[in-house]
Amino acid sequence: MTDTVDPPATEDRFYLRQLLSGHDFAASDGVAQQMRNFAYLIGDSITRECVVVDPAYGVDDLLAAAERDDMTVTGALVTHYHPDHCGGSMMGMQIEGVAELLDRVDVPIHVQADEAEWVLKVTDLSPTNLVSHRSGDVVRVGEVDIELLHTPGHTPGSQCFLVDGCLISGDTLFLDGCGRTDLPGGDPEALYHSLTGTLAKVPDDAVLLPGHLYSAAPAERLGDTRARNVVFKPASLEQWMMMFGN
Repeated sequence: MTDTVDPPATEDRFYLRQLLSGHDFAASDGVAQQMRNFAYLIGDSITRECVVVDPAYGVDDLLAAAERDDMTVTGALVTHYHPDHCGGSMMGMQIEGVAELLDRVDVPIHVQADEAEWVLKVTDLSPTNLVSHRSGDVVRVGEVDIELLHTPGHTPGSQCFLVDGCLISGDTLFLDGCGRTDLPGGDPEALYHSLTGTLAKVPDDAVLLPGHLYSAAPAERLGDTRARNVVFKPASLEQWMMMFGN
């Protein structure tokens, strides 16, 4: 597979890189290979600024990927608190993440307000390292606007990023399936409303870019996911809870 997904044909300044853990970065890390996380670089190809989404496992590799493209990392966006997305301790293993990123570059770490305390629990960050947001807030990188959508369910403060015809969904939604809700902070009812309510504003022609490679393709049109993915089959909350409630 390629480590770059072409964004929709919009302004030339939109920069996007999709990077697979254990392949495009942290290539020698067995955990990264098994977890198959995606990290993303999003930015402005004219101002040469970008943010990194979910930096974990190989922070230096991610910074090097940006540098190879002559881009400067000016911030980080965290979809949710799980260590395979932001670093920290997971099942007795220590994973690189935002703490190590801040050792290299002094940048803001953008999280949803409901996720801040959870991120602090699993990382070595202090509250002053985080910038907390509400749903609908916009982070601007150069002249590129990234809208932050609060999509609780997988975790209390999970967020997706809507930018230039792309939806970076973290573990809220995969091409096949969605994030589990049986981990601390999970809420299946909240996830139903995130998928069918909050994300309903995102058009079918948006490119869905998930947090893991759990399908044959690394990305696809959101409309294709809605038509095929079993999580969109229930016609009501009651049916959803019967199928996906813990």
